[in-house]
Amino acid sequence: MVVFVAFVLSPIATCFADIPWAEAKVRLARENELLARRSQGHAGTYFVICTLYYTPMESGFTAQRGFDVTPVAARGLRGQRYPREFLAAVKKEGFGRIVTPVEGLSYIRYNGGGVYRFAAHPVGRGANVLVPRSSAAARKGKYGFVDGAELTTLDNTVSAVFRSARWQIADTGGALKRWQIDLYWGDDEPLGPGHLAARPRGTTFEYAYSLVTMK
Repeated sequence: MVVFVAFVLSPIATCFADIPWAEAKVRLARENELLARRSQGHAGTYFVICTLYYTPMESGFTAQRGFDVTPVAARGLRGQRYPREFLAAVKKEGFGRIVTPVEGLSYIRYNGGGVYRFAAHPVGRGANVLVPRSSAAARKGKYGFVDGAELTTLDNTVSAVFRSARWQIADTGGALKRWQIDLYWGDDEPLGPGHLAARPRGTTFEYAYSLVTMK
């Protein structure tokens, strides 16, 4: 484990706000360049932006909460119908928890191409089972973190919101950016309809900058 040197940078945690990606891209590049210029280079220490994703629960998609609950069928769901906005959220997040299990399976997964299927649990890269407050997603390839990498976030906001600072890269996503770590919240009902369906009900956390150390 690399020891954090306090004078290198001073990350500022930010909550409850939209993510300013244009500004974030500049800051992430600058802070990581400063780390790379040290005599020891990065040495396992990086400056990242932490975001959040979750598994939406069908139980939270109700007409009373303002959701479009029109029953919709889709390929792979064996004739079962689910609320329109719930399926849209599953398509965005990858998985969703259903109220009534089908043949013992409590989740549905979006497979791409308009096809869904039932699943036993949410998984990330390959067969990596996602663990709430422990699993994280990162960009693949040259500018990402490798599958299985173990990270420790040093930001106090992340620790307070997730009650965890230890993460393992177990997932990825096509929209993830360089130096972005998407932290897995777990199962939850959505915060609200529309764009709020992408946020879990249990927190209003949006993002936080943090130093991370990697084993």
